[in-house]
Amino acid sequence: GTICASGTLGQIIPPSTVLIFMADILQGSNQKAQLEMGNLSPDPLSVGQLFAGAMIPGLLLVLIYIAWIIIYAFLQPQACPTLKLSQEQKKNLLPRIFTTLIPPMLLIATVLGSILSGIATPTESASVGAVGAIVLAVLKQRFTFIILKQVMESTLIINSMVFIILLGASVFSLVFRGLEGEELVYNLLSNSPGGETGALLIVMLIIFLLGFFLDAFEIIFITVPIAAPILIRLGVDPIWLGVLIGMNLQTSFLTPPFGFALFYLRGVADKSIKTIDIYKGAIPFVILQLIGIITVWLMPELATWLPEYLFENQPVDFVVNNKPVVSEGEQINNIDNLKNLFSPQSSETPNYKLDQFNDLIP
Repeated sequence: GTICASGTLGQIIPPSTVLIFMADILQGSNQKAQLEMGNLSPDPLSVGQLFAGAMIPGLLLVLIYIAWIIIYAFLQPQACPTLKLSQEQKKNLLPRIFTTLIPPMLLIATVLGSILSGIATPTESASVGAVGAIVLAVLKQRFTFIILKQVMESTLIINSMVFIILLGASVFSLVFRGLEGEELVYNLLSNSPGGETGALLIVMLIIFLLGFFLDAFEIIFITVPIAAPILIRLGVDPIWLGVLIGMNLQTSFLTPPFGFALFYLRGVADKSIKTIDIYKGAIPFVILQLIGIITVWLMPELATWLPEYLFENQPVDFVVNNKPVVSEGEQINNIDNLKNLFSPQSSETPNYKLDQFNDLIP
């Protein structure tokens, strides 16, 4: 259970491929929902924002797992025996730990830092990670062209499979919208008991149940384009929604009968370990993941605070004819973003400055 659950943390802790695809779909869903609500200038949603939103909830899950393992070790000491090492194994143990952990951690920090800081896009940061992985393989004297060929082939196969799923899901979404299924879902969710909370609960339950039988990418490409615009129109924050769905999708890797993490462990585990034992070991961690989802549900700030801190109210310099219009650190309050285009005029409505284009032709 510990091995399987630890592996699923990669689906919520950045850099995560699930979050990358989720951010792309949520960006389109957010724009669609905002336009339907009359907002012609919606705030953009980037991969970096979703990465930042998932950082604290991901670390929260890590702490919950650690707490459970410690408690279980005290309650069942025989289930967590001490690791016995010989003198030869203890020799230079700490240096070996550092040389094993620090290079991958630096690579992860480089990739994630380049996205969060805005230096690189997710695609560019992926190339940075690929080059960094090659450099690490060269330094460890494990790089061969045979391995490089295998990596390239597996990357091509995985990307092809993902795009085939994306193509099928896009066709399904188009047909679904053409048959006015989206309006049917909107009426169903908007009229559900509990309003916004009830609608979100229904969607999360459906995603959780689909996780028993479908892969995370299939769930993302099929359900998110349909449900996300409706939930955003009902008032759900898109970043908070993306983090909740990402945490919910984690359970799809641990829930039998088609939990991929369970099958991966079954493939490498000794034959003495029964499949039913792997299923039983994963059940407590599914419960822990549900506890994490409930915690983020009750405390949305865990998912929204860091993106707001990193990406909101950033100073922007506008330059016209080499003269700064807005200085660094000054708030941009004199630009009409058309957000109140359909709102009634009031005495508090700001008088925006209009560009008369007098200096268009020098």
